[in-house]
Amino acid sequence: MTTRRDFLATSSASLAALAVTGCDQANADVGTTPVANDLPPAIAALTPMKDGVVPISVDERKARLDKARRLMTDQRIDALMLAGGTSMEYFTGMRWGNSERLLAVVIPAKGAPFLVTPKFEEERALEQATMGPLGLDATVYAWEEHEDPWAFFGKGLRDRGLATATIGVEETVKFQFSDGAARLPQVRTVSGTPVTAGCRITKDAHELALMRHASKVTLLAYEAAYKSLTEGMTQDDFADLVQLAHKRLGYTGSAGVQVGKYSALPHGSATPQVVQEGSILLIDGGCKVEGYSSDISRTFVLGKATQRMKDVFEIEFRAQTAALAAARPGVPCEAVDAAARKVIVDAGFGPDYRYFSHRVGHGMGMDGHEWPYLVRGNTLPLAPGMVFSDEPGIYIPGEFGIRLEDDMVITESGAELFTPQSESLEQPF
Repeated sequence: MTTRRDFLATSSASLAALAVTGCDQANADVGTTPVANDLPPAIAALTPMKDGVVPISVDERKARLDKARRLMTDQRIDALMLAGGTSMEYFTGMRWGNSERLLAVVIPAKGAPFLVTPKFEEERALEQATMGPLGLDATVYAWEEHEDPWAFFGKGLRDRGLATATIGVEETVKFQFSDGAARLPQVRTVSGTPVTAGCRITKDAHELALMRHASKVTLLAYEAAYKSLTEGMTQDDFADLVQLAHKRLGYTGSAGVQVGKYSALPHGSATPQVVQEGSILLIDGGCKVEGYSSDISRTFVLGKATQRMKDVFEIEFRAQTAALAAARPGVPCEAVDAAARKVIVDAGFGPDYRYFSHRVGHGMGMDGHEWPYLVRGNTLPLAPGMVFSDEPGIYIPGEFGIRLEDDMVITESGAELFTPQSESLEQPF
């Protein structure tokens, strides 16, 4: 068993920089931009949007841990188990990928957290732990490759008087790890979602500012890519433009792109597609700013839209507006879906899920999809600080699909979109 203070006293390794080898960096922000040579003018004109962006602080993460402990006490959970992923980053600041080797953070309702890590990862784990709220007193139980990590996990519990603990397991923890915890004598495992979702489901002002910024970045990237669209491009060519535009703005971002009849598939097709004059395009994607997500869809046409396309767009616009108008504190989640669905079905695109084939929205935060969900049957009341996608869609097989998606925060008196709604297929920005 090693504490950070012991480690500092005995190790000569430099801790000046965070080691990221092997970490999950798929969502890391990008601090540099590509050279503007040969870029389309609209993309070359973009500059980084980093000013004023403030990372989540150690004190903010400490407050999250305090709230988690209160929720654990309310739920009669003795400790929360986290493995690599979003919740670990949310609470501790540690970015860690998952493998077959157990690395876990255990947060007791009372007492100091501890880590269980492969011995060869101990230095890297302590590096990251020290930079976050676990601090200098983070305790690590490090196991060699031939040893049983669960023996170390159990020792960590016993050292804290939790030999008979009820452990809340974060929902994305691999089965092999949750099963390992459940096999410990006198340990009971339960869902940790009441704790993790209980903390993450509503966003504070700082989180909302990061999400609002992410939405602004993505919309600007989309607009620059749209202005650079030309006939003969493939869907991959256009996706590359979206990615380049995000990079010019200082972030990693992307979008899926579907052209023509393939836009009638909500999540698209891998079939090669080429943009022609009059082609309809549906794009869906986003970026992350300091770990917080945007998720925006736009549908537009290269050149002139047909009257049928315009008519369907108008219905879609009214459906998105109806969902926004229905969303306010105290209203059940399912009512927002119902409001948008009624507009679409009443306009002749029904019944039910026939043309609007998915829920109207999902919760958002650090993950692009998280609790709660705007779907029939979900009676959870909306509350200020919840953030959702507002994304009805109309998909006509063999013809085209239209989806408008903006990110929506529940306010004290209603709801607000982070970005302006799209005006038309020919003037989407």
